[in-house]
Amino acid sequence: MPDNSFDVIVLGAGAAGLMCAAQAGARGRRVLVLERAQEPGKKILISGGGRCNFTNVHTAPDRFISANPHFAKSALSRYTPHDFLGLVVAHGIAWHEKTLGQLFCDGSARQIVEMLLDECAKSGVMIACGEDVANVEHRGAGFTVTASARTVEAVSLVIATGGPSIPKMGATGFAYELARLFGLKVVEPRPALVPLTLGGEDVLFRDLSGVATPVEARCGKASFHEAALFTHRGLSGPAILQVSSYWQRGKAVEIDFLPGERFGWLVAAKQANPRATLRSVLRNAMPQRLADALADRIGIEGPLANAADAVLHQAEKRLADWQFHPNGTEGFAKAEVTVGGISTAELSSKTMEAKRVPGLFAVGEAVDVTGWLGGYNFQWAWASGWAAGQTA
Repeated sequence: MPDNSFDVIVLGAGAAGLMCAAQAGARGRRVLVLERAQEPGKKILISGGGRCNFTNVHTAPDRFISANPHFAKSALSRYTPHDFLGLVVAHGIAWHEKTLGQLFCDGSARQIVEMLLDECAKSGVMIACGEDVANVEHRGAGFTVTASARTVEAVSLVIATGGPSIPKMGATGFAYELARLFGLKVVEPRPALVPLTLGGEDVLFRDLSGVATPVEARCGKASFHEAALFTHRGLSGPAILQVSSYWQRGKAVEIDFLPGERFGWLVAAKQANPRATLRSVLRNAMPQRLADALADRIGIEGPLANAADAVLHQAEKRLADWQFHPNGTEGFAKAEVTVGGISTAELSSKTMEAKRVPGLFAVGEAVDVTGWLGGYNFQWAWASGWAAGQTA
């Protein structure tokens, strides 16, 4: 086979691309990975605070967002968190489980990158970094790729260049350009797992910048019990990042500031201590600055004994369903991932191959499948890359 000829060219040396390359190489395919950055796995290296939240033991299809909620089922069922954990253990990487099923390296995220590179090397995969792809063509039964320092061709081409989130890491919408080049539909991408910005009356809450508290955050049918964080621009923290994937302009985000309390708790507080105030009761349940801000906005002054039960019930309802109306997000610059991408209607859920373009595959964040915060997006990268690697 000529030096410029391969069985498979993978565009992108991220999580999905490296997994796909290793799998295809293990089948005896001659594989070349082209990466625009100067080193592979840059997003992996910064993930999980540098320790890489590499999967989640609670992975299930209902924890992924897609125009087709059934699409991810096949890949996720055939390559599971247990399968990836087996690879981690086989490479001697120490790991631990944190809250909500999140698995992290004990050491560094670089161990995951090195593991993937070892798997690629074992399979004879060639990886070329610093390669900016200038042109891609579909010729006959194969593809020709012109990059910075070479022109190469292959029977199979895998789009693994991710989405536009975190552009400072070199992320772009190149995957969508390629998809459209080959006539594939793209679901409009938008930032996900991203802080929300506040305006209007909500802007007053910016004064609470730095305050965090456990909440239940809701948007539509989605709800998450985690921490919310007030910022100088609006709302962040795990609960907010989670609902941001479901939020669309014009929608409200609802916050239950006391998710453990049952209806009637404030009336019970009055009965237990009639001289208590709403402010003092809230200060016992949450950070003082937040308690004061909420008490000021609700406006019940003086001892609870002076307030009718109906008034206290109204306060309970407001605290359980506080409406925020975000005016936007902090955009792709602060988004961890992207909602939207190459339409799943164009792809085989079993192989990730384009139905109308034989030999063309798309994996990972490039595809319209987005997971929750907490290792789910890595598991989709492993599963979709693995699926494509069995066929490409």
